[in-house]
Amino acid sequence: MATKAAGADAMNGQWVYRFGGGVSDGGKGMKELLGGKGANLAEMASIGLPVPPGFTITTALCAEYYDRGEQYPAELTQQVALGLAHIEQVVGKTFGDAADPLLVSVRSGARVSMPGMMDTVLNLGLNDQTVEGLARASGDERFAWDSYRRFIQMYSDVVLGLDHYLFEDALEIAKEDKGVALDTELSAADWKALVADYKAKVEEELGRPFPQDAHEQLWGAIGAVFGSWKSERAKVYRRLNDIPEAWGTAVNIQAMVFGNMGETSATGVAFTRDPSTGEHAYYGEYLINAQGEDVVAGIRTPQYLTLAARERAGAKAASMEEAMPETYAELAGVFDILERHYRDMQDIEFTVQQGKLWMLQTRSGKRTAKAALKIAVDMADDGLITPEEAILRVDPAALDQLLHPTLDPQAPRDVITKGLPASPGAASGAAVFDSDTAERRSGLGEDVVLIRVETSPEDIHGMHAARGILTARGGMTSHAAVVARGMGRPCVSGAGSIAIDMKTRTMRVTGREVKEGDIVTIDGSTGEVMLGRVPTVQPELAGDFARLMEWADIKRRLKVRTNAETPNDCRTARQFGAEGIGLCRTEHMFFDARRISAVRQMILAEDEAGRRAALAKLLPEQRADFTEIFEIMRGLPVTIRLLDPPLHEFLPHREEEFEEVAASSGVGVETLRRRTAELHEFNPMLGHRGCRLGVTYPEIYEMQARAIFEAAIEIDARHGEAVVPEVMVPLVATAKELTLMKAVIDRTAEAVFAEQGRRLDYLVGTMIELPRAALRAGAIAAEAEFFSFGTNDLTQTALGISRDDAGRFLTDYVEKGIYAKDPFVSIDVEGVGELIEIAAERGRAARPDLKLGICGEHGGDPASIDFCEAQRLDYVSCSPYRVPIARLAAAQAALKRAAADERAR
Repeated sequence: MATKAAGADAMNGQWVYRFGGGVSDGGKGMKELLGGKGANLAEMASIGLPVPPGFTITTALCAEYYDRGEQYPAELTQQVALGLAHIEQVVGKTFGDAADPLLVSVRSGARVSMPGMMDTVLNLGLNDQTVEGLARASGDERFAWDSYRRFIQMYSDVVLGLDHYLFEDALEIAKEDKGVALDTELSAADWKALVADYKAKVEEELGRPFPQDAHEQLWGAIGAVFGSWKSERAKVYRRLNDIPEAWGTAVNIQAMVFGNMGETSATGVAFTRDPSTGEHAYYGEYLINAQGEDVVAGIRTPQYLTLAARERAGAKAASMEEAMPETYAELAGVFDILERHYRDMQDIEFTVQQGKLWMLQTRSGKRTAKAALKIAVDMADDGLITPEEAILRVDPAALDQLLHPTLDPQAPRDVITKGLPASPGAASGAAVFDSDTAERRSGLGEDVVLIRVETSPEDIHGMHAARGILTARGGMTSHAAVVARGMGRPCVSGAGSIAIDMKTRTMRVTGREVKEGDIVTIDGSTGEVMLGRVPTVQPELAGDFARLMEWADIKRRLKVRTNAETPNDCRTARQFGAEGIGLCRTEHMFFDARRISAVRQMILAEDEAGRRAALAKLLPEQRADFTEIFEIMRGLPVTIRLLDPPLHEFLPHREEEFEEVAASSGVGVETLRRRTAELHEFNPMLGHRGCRLGVTYPEIYEMQARAIFEAAIEIDARHGEAVVPEVMVPLVATAKELTLMKAVIDRTAEAVFAEQGRRLDYLVGTMIELPRAALRAGAIAAEAEFFSFGTNDLTQTALGISRDDAGRFLTDYVEKGIYAKDPFVSIDVEGVGELIEIAAERGRAARPDLKLGICGEHGGDPASIDFCEAQRLDYVSCSPYRVPIARLAAAQAALKRAAADERAR
């Protein structure tokens, strides 16, 4: 077996890599250059599996193609010709030969799987002459004309840009005219007539005939695959999955093998383990006398691969295990070879041509979070991978699927139909029947369930916007199922009893009608579809989840805290393994309806005495807040941020609110208006807020400090175990501000300790959220015992971008490569990251034991956690439901850093 070194690439002008027939120019380690599909085809060929011969045009050529203004380098023509010659030599047929033609498939193949996003053309090389040759050579006229009509339909859609519905409608009319329900019931004469109809439609739409030259067809398809990399659906998918545009796609040209050559031929998609549950059982579907697109597009509802799966579903059509036992046994052997070779669950496409098995693709299969956990833990238990590899195998962000409620099994449910359980989880929402409506209503804050006859790649934006997806057609490996599993969306597919009327925007099922906007619930774990909203229950976080988290906790260095200020959030976070609170926002407590009048009284007071009188009313309320939180979090550190927002946020704004406050406070409406006007700010984010309030009104921070220390001492006295209060002063820009505020806090602490006759440990620190604070970290650290990087505001102040307004243009910035990711989702390493690095370095130089953490939204982002590990911060803090995500991401970051250090040695 000839294998070319992986280092050969575009630098030496090699754009084409062959595979099959005893040749493998590439291998599985070359995904960046050959894409996942091309690298794995070469790898399968190299280990002796039956792979139709072909060649791959590299991802580097995709970049070159766009750099040249969508022109190919001159040498590509000759290299493609040599690639075709390789296929011809192996197969013994000639491309374009009218007597016995070589036909090829043209498929995309990015370095990561993008199911359904990119383009494919099958049966390329057919024309009015070669179709006759194919009919004579195969001895099957029906097969030849069926293949030709498929090619015209696919090529017209993908390459010529015609709407595929033009051809689907013509096919449906042809079946109605013949009185048949299935494509397989049409004869050779029927397909001939349909081909003529298809070609007439092409000429009518484009003003030119369907291309007959095989080489023209091939170059058209190559250009279409490269063009699909920049299609809208591919852009959306890349944005949702953080895939850089610069990666590009490869093009794979491969000899056709045919699953539509009668009852001894078939095509299918399979997984070596169940991608929904992770169960160690083969999972998949196949169709007899069909081509691959029939399975993944959901055009025909396929049959089960295994007998056990068919019996479990109560299906009647024979499984592949029953209908093709010898070929199934060979396929099962290939499954085991591939899983052992790749050491991961594989997603496989295969075709059986007249009893002969051919492998068309293998890749690491997309899976639900539940399946990812089970597969990783099971493979570690079986010794196939190590616990460290198991930790690295699970996408931290995917854990989000497991951390939210599921349908209450005891709750009543009005089941109106049942489909296939294509992607687990449950969702309730308003029924919508197209993706644009799903996106629009979701954007208004409404939960929606997208209901379609079948989904296509153009539905990607609606699927992302929806809480769940329901389709009338398609199987467990259809486009809807695969994409929904990858997104973590519940999906029920193949609910054949539903009928969707797009004119009236209704769905009819078993005599009942569901209008657009009616609430429906789907259960992707059972396939049930219900009318109305069904209650939920909290998840069980045990078993595989608990074991992987144990392994992760052993390996991670970073502590993981939570952002929480309510008892419920604190309890949830502790359940998820939080090791303290990294941010407790006190202003949320001030908005409570029972105390807002006292807050307003404090703001409206004309002097310190008036403010202190109002604060005296707030003290027991604030102390009670902290007591409840400290009770739940005892034994752990709790960082409390003192009051941060500008005072005008607590004042009334509407006329009826002015009157209500005037009545309750005894202050006239005009006085209220005057005071509100005095507190008005043109840019409140940079105005009188944070420590600036404490400098002007130190009595506010004094009251909060007293509430913190009194609550902590109460819990310590009650249990002999206290929290460690970390009092955080917000929006510090200068060391002097912190000096003044720390004096207030320390003075208050000593007063409380003297009154209570009891002391406890505490820290005073600051939130670094201004560029000046980062630059002056050395001076600030002389006073601060900890820094917490408030990355939300630090990003706003460093980039000069308002987070609340950035949604209008940040998508364009990411698409144009100005920022690699949304900087409010993942830390801007070059800008904000450098400020954090400077602050950490200067702060620790001044105070070596300085505690460092982050508490912005970035604390739950895996990429940002990786950055925090590199900077050797002490902890990250995130919302309660992201705590497990942060724990796993921290372990992965530690393992990657250890591996990098080992390589450096």
